[in-house]
Amino acid sequence: MRLPRDVSGQSLAEALTAFGYAITRQTGSHLRLTTRERGEHHITIPRHASLRIGTLAAILAEVARHHEVSRDAVMDRLFRQE
Repeated sequence: MRLPRDVSGQSLAEALTAFGYAITRQTGSHLRLTTRERGEHHITIPRHASLRIGTLAAILAEVARHHEVSRDAVMDRLFRQE
């Protein structure tokens, strides 16, 4: 699956609720998300209008690593078209 090119930081933060993440704080233009599923885990997302592809890929890889699933499984759960 290809990475979407138009994902904002805010929309990614909202989509990550599917994995139990919630916004715990904001510092400047960055959001800090935390989940307690499978142990506590924190990620930081820039709250930009459009995330760079490398940034998005790194965030999704970190979520996949924590939840012990593939990056494609994370992408499918977050971005699948119904």
